[in-house]
Amino acid sequence: MAEKARSAQNLEFTNTNKWDTRQLVTMALMCAIAALLSFIQIPLIPGVTFLTYDPSLMPAMVCGFAFGPGAGIAVGAVAAVIHGLILGEWVGSLMNIVATLCFVWPAAALYRRKRTFKQGVIGLAASVLAATAGAIAANLTIGVLFWYGSVDVILPMLLPAIVPFNLVKGTVNAVLTLIVYKAVSNLITPKKSQVKGH
Repeated sequence: MAEKARSAQNLEFTNTNKWDTRQLVTMALMCAIAALLSFIQIPLIPGVTFLTYDPSLMPAMVCGFAFGPGAGIAVGAVAAVIHGLILGEWVGSLMNIVATLCFVWPAAALYRRKRTFKQGVIGLAASVLAATAGAIAANLTIGVLFWYGSVDVILPMLLPAIVPFNLVKGTVNAVLTLIVYKAVSNLITPKKSQVKGH
């Protein structure tokens, strides 16, 4: 009986949550930062006013590196929803969620397997390509359904505008992620996952 009581007591106080309190607080802070950064709009392609860069995917990727792909995608998706609710742009939010999924998942998944600087760079390169492919797919599906009305509107812009814009956007976000994650990794990453000397 005493043994059963001890087992029950241990179960009662065992934290089975995948995301602990510190991680959730960090993710909430990154969500707020990402939401604020989403309002920075920098045009990159002359003459294409609807393509503007914002660095909101960087905090999501930092969380993806620190806590795994699920955490990073959650941060990016929540920030996109907040941005959409404030501006009333749910279509843009949906496309940003697609961008978050395509950008965060490859690098965060690869980095979780092997936590080295080289693996992070390889993962980010894969993420830039995946995010560019995802942007093409999103523009040809979500964009055509709710914005352009016809594939013929967006097709002429794919190679001269959509592809180079997303390659530049992804590369800038990747570089920012490397800089910021290097600076904050030991503060936010669980101790068992910290990488020394990278």
